[in-house]
Amino acid sequence: MVERYARPQMAEKWTTQAKYDAWLKVEKAAVKAWSELGLVPREDCEKILKNASFEIERIDEIEQKTKHDLIAFLTSVSESLGDESRWMHYGMTSSDCIDTAVALQMKESLELIIEDVKALMEALKRRAIEHKMTLMVGRSHGIHGEPITFGLVLAIWYDEIKRSLKNLQQSLEMISVGQISGAMGNFAHAPLELEELVCKELDLTPAPVSNQVIQRDRYANLMNALALLASSCEKIAVAIRHYQRTEVYEAEEFFSEGQKGSSAMPHKRNPVLSENVTGLCRVIRSYANPAMENVALWHERDISHSSVERFILPDGFITTDFMLNRLTGLIDKLVVYPENMMNNLNLTGGLVFSQRVLLELPLKGVSRENSYKIVQRNAMRVWKDLQKGKSALNEKGESLFLQYLLEDEALREEMSEDEIRACFDYSYYTKNVDKIFKRVFE
Repeated sequence: MVERYARPQMAEKWTTQAKYDAWLKVEKAAVKAWSELGLVPREDCEKILKNASFEIERIDEIEQKTKHDLIAFLTSVSESLGDESRWMHYGMTSSDCIDTAVALQMKESLELIIEDVKALMEALKRRAIEHKMTLMVGRSHGIHGEPITFGLVLAIWYDEIKRSLKNLQQSLEMISVGQISGAMGNFAHAPLELEELVCKELDLTPAPVSNQVIQRDRYANLMNALALLASSCEKIAVAIRHYQRTEVYEAEEFFSEGQKGSSAMPHKRNPVLSENVTGLCRVIRSYANPAMENVALWHERDISHSSVERFILPDGFITTDFMLNRLTGLIDKLVVYPENMMNNLNLTGGLVFSQRVLLELPLKGVSRENSYKIVQRNAMRVWKDLQKGKSALNEKGESLFLQYLLEDEALREEMSEDEIRACFDYSYYTKNVDKIFKRVFE
């Protein structure tokens, strides 16, 4: 897969041209609705739908005087029309146009983000199936725990991103609303039927109730969904950065021919993509807080939200699109080293099997307290040897932990050699992987 970056169509949805295109789309939908309700003559409606246009430079020129962007926009549009221009923006307030138009931009942008998330999930699923039985050590607190598979790690990432997909789909429904309710949202100058017709034309749902703006809890829900997605993506990126550490080296980002890792050290192969994803996710999360602060506006409206949204909406969508495509490419081309995973699994001289032995002793009638003492004292012997630089394997090529367990007289009174050796079977830890995968992927 060739790595994709932020797609041009995402950036294009947040240009000045796209903003005014959306405004004009809403204004035309309102004129059409008024015509259907019998206010605007059909001939005037057709002229507006056919001829209404704007010029960005002219809008900027007018706004220098009016200090009001929507009035400047409407003036520019009116200049492209004749007497029929009197029907533009009839019975509407600025936010009827702007908030409904922004809903169109958010809806289309979020649909692209959802496509990105699905592409990431497909990459995670493919790699999870590929490494379903690739053994590696599981870690807690950064310390070796028990054997797992790399496929399980990828399955967990997939399942978490799947939850974000659901959040985004719910957010899509929440932000896909419009309003044509007038200055205070009381429908004094336009009937509810007008709003219903406009929203139907734009494939939006009418807000059940609004004041002068669409309520910003909807926007906050969206930005929090993006923030939570970013947290999950950073989790993946941080794990990959750990796997690429020289001391670990279980996986690494694809390093292409001719690529350079350092201006000073020619040997370097750095996890630059996952570090970049980590940074981008921090930025995306930073937009959630101002979105939540935008919920509390004065009375029926103020414009404290407006300056915030001019940043967080385009930047949030474009950055998330870029981040997701970068992460998908990273996962798709991630280089995995099963041999190194197995080497690390054996690094602690068999200590990863300690719980397996611990659980066998109660079956023999030994108390859990005594079972723990038997297993731990032998584990501590291994740790002391490893601290002194001793090999994790003995002269016979067997793990130190197995050797010490076989030498423990108290343990041998309860378990035979074959029973102890059976506790060191990796297949014991993979016996339910297929069932787990069925839960996740089916």
